[in-house]
This record gives sequence, structure tokens and C-alpha cells, in this order.
Amino acid sequence: MGFVQVAVTLVIIMLLVKPVGTYLVKVFSQERTGLDRVFGPVERLLYRIMGVRENESMGWRSYVGAVLLSNFIMLLLIYLVLRLQSYLPLNPDGIGNMPAGQAFNTAVSFMTNTNWQSYSGENGLSYLSQMIAITFPMFTSAATGFAIAVAFIRGLIGRQDNLGNFYVDIIRSITRIFLPLAFLVALFLVFQGVPQTLLGAVHATTLEGGDQTITRGLVASLESIKHIGTNGGGWFGTNAAHPFENPTALANFIHIICMMLLPTALVYGFGLMIRNKKQGWAVFGAMGFIFLVMLVTVFVSEYKGVGALDAMGVHGNMEGKEVRFGISESALFTTVTTAATTGSVNNMHESLTPLGGFTALAEMMLNNVFGGKGVGLLNGLLYLILSVFICGLMVGRTPEFLGKKIEGKEVKLACIALLIHPVIILVPTAIAFLSPNAQSSIANGGMHGLTEVLYAFTSGAANNGSAFGGLTANTDFYNIGIGVVMLIGRYISIIAMLAIAGSLAVKRVIPVTTGTLRTNTALFSGILVVIILVIGALTFFPAVALGPVAEHLAMPK
Repeated sequence: MGFVQVAVTLVIIMLLVKPVGTYLVKVFSQERTGLDRVFGPVERLLYRIMGVRENESMGWRSYVGAVLLSNFIMLLLIYLVLRLQSYLPLNPDGIGNMPAGQAFNTAVSFMTNTNWQSYSGENGLSYLSQMIAITFPMFTSAATGFAIAVAFIRGLIGRQDNLGNFYVDIIRSITRIFLPLAFLVALFLVFQGVPQTLLGAVHATTLEGGDQTITRGLVASLESIKHIGTNGGGWFGTNAAHPFENPTALANFIHIICMMLLPTALVYGFGLMIRNKKQGWAVFGAMGFIFLVMLVTVFVSEYKGVGALDAMGVHGNMEGKEVRFGISESALFTTVTTAATTGSVNNMHESLTPLGGFTALAEMMLNNVFGGKGVGLLNGLLYLILSVFICGLMVGRTPEFLGKKIEGKEVKLACIALLIHPVIILVPTAIAFLSPNAQSSIANGGMHGLTEVLYAFTSGAANNGSAFGGLTANTDFYNIGIGVVMLIGRYISIIAMLAIAGSLAVKRVIPVTTGTLRTNTALFSGILVVIILVIGALTFFPAVALGPVAEHLAMPK
């Protein structure tokens, strides 16, 4: 039964890839859609207020500048709201101001689409903070990722340094994609029982006569964009395991569909935008293969459970899982949330088997198995550029992609974008084990404790936001350390990728010859998978070998 549930979910995701991908291309190509009459006047009004000319294009430097400036201003706004929330309205439960280090971490987290939380939302934020500091950047950070991905694609197929207009791209992403989808999903979640109210907490008397405080709020609106925008985070500390965030199996199904909807569709849309569907499917096939391998690994591992408990007649690992979801839906959610860099959890990753935890960790380390909207595609294309370069060296031909030469500049920038990821994971993890203050935050010793810290910095670097648990992250060391990691992981890669796009945009197209390496074949998809796994294994295997792999080998059989 569990296998059937997973299979049906994946089939529905695949059925949505083509129509949604086609719609995304229309939005960013400014073709006519059914929403023009609704949102067109609103968009033009916003352009006029902002002083933006809709048809004015930006080179890659201008595009990067617009991204950094807008994100910095929003980051500052979020930080101020968190620091001053006790003095601001819509605070019915009287929650105090967030401390400086934690406010920095939270502002960076939601601005970078990471949504890592070192606080429990129902106790740490007012309703105004949940709306302005959390839900608002869920829209803008997701739209920023989409805009950068589309700008990169324009650079691949362009003839001049013209990546479009960032402000137009981000506004169209919000109005044409995220707002309509979030509205519909929020209505459905309310129908399923998710709260949506500005009223404060309810005080109830339990059957035993005790007092209980039941927190509620604008949960449905946050949950909808949280998953559609692959944001993560949660209104409640237990995230999508909480019955107010994820009350039913049907709500859980919708959450999974929302997480995979746009990342998968964008890969297909990439093929349409470059007018080479086979190329899009080649990239899709490589990502899909890795995703299925990861899903099977966590699925089998959780069903197999722990040998010692199995000998006692307890079959399967249900620790940390909700009974209403079971092992199959928990395993699928775990794979999807780390593949799509969402970070939402419907089970506690701390309680996964060692191989189950390894799967979640590995997907974030690779950071290109579909990924969040834009991020996974871009990282996949960076690996593709590197694969083309390596194959070119092996056969003695000039590396080309989409008819444009891949030269030293592009390869160096791609290496910067790819290598910064392991640096900001492994170095801070090592520093954490050298710092007595950081060591005191680790709940478990040995291999599991190493995995806790490694997972935390991997989650921040991948802009994922899920937590392994067992780590007291609300300290200055982790709040500031993970905050810096999130900033570097997001913006260094953005700058490098847009620089590659600007470089490729001005190159002339070389005609295809018999000596051209075809990158839209099943063979090249296989090469891409191998290079992704080899680079990932060489980079991270020593660390995971000391953590989840060693823990798995040490388990009694």
C-alpha cells in the first residue's frame, strides 16, 4: 500500500511537468496568458511606482546589483521587525523582541530561501512578524531564485549581455505564479482544517482538568507559499508534523506535490526556452535518476528498520514519524524536502535510520536533485558545463554547450560556485568541534553528534533549512555561523552563475558539426550523473563516512 501511494504521487507530479513548464515559459517570455487582464494593470502600476521601465534590459552586472540591493533592503526590514515586534501591532500573545543574534540568523534565513529556524514559531514570533518577516520573504526569495534561473537561461541562448530585467522578472514571478497558486492551496488547506485567523491562542481545559494553551494564527497562508516556493520553515516548532500545519494524508499529499511542482516544471521549461526539448529531458533524466536512487534508499532503510528492534518483533522504523502518515509518506516527504531544498519536515530526521539520514544529507550536499525553484536547475547546469569541459579534454575537442565554447573563464566561475559549497560546510563543521561553546550544544556524542553538526551547516549552505535535531542551535555561535554560511551559499553562487551567463551571452554560436559533443542524449545524462556523484563522493565522503555511514556499520544486525 505504501509503495502504491508513493508511485501515484510521482505519476501525478510527472503529469503536471509539461503543462506547468509550458506556462512558466509563457510568463517569462511575456507571452499572453489568461491572467494578463487580472495582473497586467497591477504590474504596470508597480513598475510606475518603482520607476522601472518594463522593456529595459540589464547586463549581468546590473542584474547582480539589482538582486543584491533589493535583497539587502528587505533583509534590513525583516531584521528590524524581528527586533521591534513587541512594540508593533498584531501581537495578541504578547511575544517579546527577538535577540540580536537570533534575529540576524532568522532574517538571513528567510531572505536566502533557507528558512532555518533556531526558534519555535508559535512562541517566538508575533503575527505581524510571521507575515512581514516570514511569509513576505517566502514570496520574494522564491521569486528571486526563479528570476536568476531565467536570467541564466537567457545568457545561454543570448547574443548579447542582456539577461532581462530583474524587477520585472521578480514581480511577474510573484503575480503570475506564486500568488495564484498560494491562494488556491491556502483555501484547500483551510478546508482540510489548517487554521487561518488573527485571533490569539485559545485556552482550554483538558479531560484531566489541566489548562492547555492552543496556539493558532495565519497558518494556511504561510503553509501554502512555504511549499510552493520550496521555502520550508513552519508556524509551529514541529513543522509539517504538527496537525495544524499538516492535518490529513490528503494535506500531506498536496504539500509534496507543491514542493515538486515548480522545480520539476522549470527543468522542462528550460528545454522549451532553449528550443531543445531533448536537452531539457536529458537534464531531467539525470536529476530524476538520482532522486529515485535516494528515494529507494530511504524507503527501504526505514521499512527495514533497526535490527535489534526487528528481532523483538518491531518491524520498520516508526520512531519520530506520525501514525497518520506512516513510513512510506514520511520517506517520500524526507526525500522530496531535501531534493527540492524546501526544509519542511513531517517527521523528525534525527530519528531516521543512519542510511535514511544519510540520504537527506547527501541530497543537500549534491544540491542539484531538482532543487528549489531555479537553484537545482542552475547547479545541474553548472555540473553540465563541467561535464562538457571534462569530456572535451578526454576526446581532444573544444568544449561546447548550446553552440557556445566553454573556455577557462566559465570553468573557473563554475568551479567557484561548486567548490564554495563544500568549503562552507566542512570548515564550519570542523570549527564547531574545536569550539567548547559549540560542543556543548551537541546532545549526542560520537558519530551521531558529528552528523548533527554536519547536517546543520549542510542545511544552511544548501539553503534547505531542515534540521537533524539534537542540536541546540539557538546560541551566538550557531546563529551567526549558520547565518554567514547561508549568505555565502546563496550570493556567491548567484554572482558566479550570472557572470557565467553574461560571458556566454556575448559569444557567437558555432555551427554543429560531426565532431560536436551532443549533450541531449541518454549517454550524456549518464555521464552527468557519474560526474555529479564522483565529485560529491570525493568531496564529502570522508565526512559522511565518520557520521551516518559509520553509524550504520556500527549498528547491531
